[in-house]
Amino acid sequence: MTNKNASTAADAGRTAMTLEELLALPPTVNVTTAARALGIGTHKAYNLIKEGSFPVQPLTLGSTVKIPTAALWKVLGVTSPAQ
Repeated sequence: MTNKNASTAADAGRTAMTLEELLALPPTVNVTTAARALGIGTHKAYNLIKEGSFPVQPLTLGSTVKIPTAALWKVLGVTSPAQ
């Protein structure tokens, strides 16, 4: 199995996040978690970020990329329980 096939298989094994999981996310999440919330693979998410097409503006902190949870919730139509 190639690296690409292995990562695709790993992404396929993940299920979409439940509303409870989405609401329990910290203020920022990594790209893998954001991709899972959006129902896409990690490689696709990184490609979209590279193209500037990711649906949420990522925060780049040196070599680390974080996704703001509030913006992710907005894209997904999720309302914070505090609202």
